[in-house]
Amino acid sequence: MPLIARFLPKNRSVRALVTIGLLGIALLITIVTSIGVGAISIETSTVVKVLWSKVGTELAEDEYVQSSAIIFGIRFPRTIMAVLIGGALSICGAALQGLFRNPLADPQLIGVSGGAALAAAASIIWVPTVAALSEYGDQNWFLPLAAFLGGLVSTFVVYRISGYKGKTSVSTMLLAGIAINAFTAAGIGYLIFTADDNQIRDLTFWLLGSLGSSTWETVYVAFPFLLFTILVLPLLGKKMNVLLMGEREAAYLGVNVEVIKRVIIVLCALGVGVSVSVSGIIGFVGLVIPHILRLMIGTDHRFLLPASVLLGALLLLASDVLARTIVVPAELPIGIVTAFAGAPFFLWLLLRNRTAIHSL
Repeated sequence: MPLIARFLPKNRSVRALVTIGLLGIALLITIVTSIGVGAISIETSTVVKVLWSKVGTELAEDEYVQSSAIIFGIRFPRTIMAVLIGGALSICGAALQGLFRNPLADPQLIGVSGGAALAAAASIIWVPTVAALSEYGDQNWFLPLAAFLGGLVSTFVVYRISGYKGKTSVSTMLLAGIAINAFTAAGIGYLIFTADDNQIRDLTFWLLGSLGSSTWETVYVAFPFLLFTILVLPLLGKKMNVLLMGEREAAYLGVNVEVIKRVIIVLCALGVGVSVSVSGIIGFVGLVIPHILRLMIGTDHRFLLPASVLLGALLLLASDVLARTIVVPAELPIGIVTAFAGAPFFLWLLLRNRTAIHSL
């Protein structure tokens, strides 16, 4: 990434805007390309014609009927979910790193994803029973709600434990994350133990991370929550820049620190919780993307947050293409792909910052 940064403008603001523009173009190209990739390959020109038929002229040729059914019935909703989830996880990772003032903060490492996963897994096991007894047991809406509440509780606990006298202890934060992940893993293990065979298969594949269950119904449920998170968090960019100087300094400059912290926590819990409810646990996206962008465009959250959305969506979409093509006709869980890419990067990040970590 530093090599790429050499070809970008020297001015930080101009560099950030150019990077955001290039990421937007790359994302559009990747969206069109990913729709055509799969067990049945569809040419890019056909994909463009079929997509354009929804906003332009209708297709008259019968040869596009099958392609249209595949695109709009299977791949387009999956692509939308990959873009939304990748963008939400990345911007939540960047926001949490700004809140904790440390680049090692990540929704999975500090237990946010684990809390959301435990609550979502509980709803998978228990909500069908509730639905049989009550007209209010619609799992399609209860699952994102449960995951949001689980992620909210985990985020709040980690923040309260790691914060002391206006400062955040990185070692305490990571230890709190380990404790929460251990607790949620135990809870999920208990749920798996009590589940039937069908529920075990669903939980196992879901916990590894997958976009295979993405349908228009899941898009309709998750879309407003994820889009809300993606659109609102960048509005806090200026205030998050002030928070980087410290909570006391930010308060002196007129920032209502407590309100900003609560808003960030709630929005991150919402974004991560709904993402986990749809795709399961997809790790390292919220850690890797913001750090890469900091090396390229700096730490200004006005640019870092929207850039994180674009690069996160691009990375998860590319990972999904790899997941569904590398072991055709089977499908590799996308969480495995992101872990293979993210874990070595996290080790490099630890080595790069080990002097600062040992001083804690």
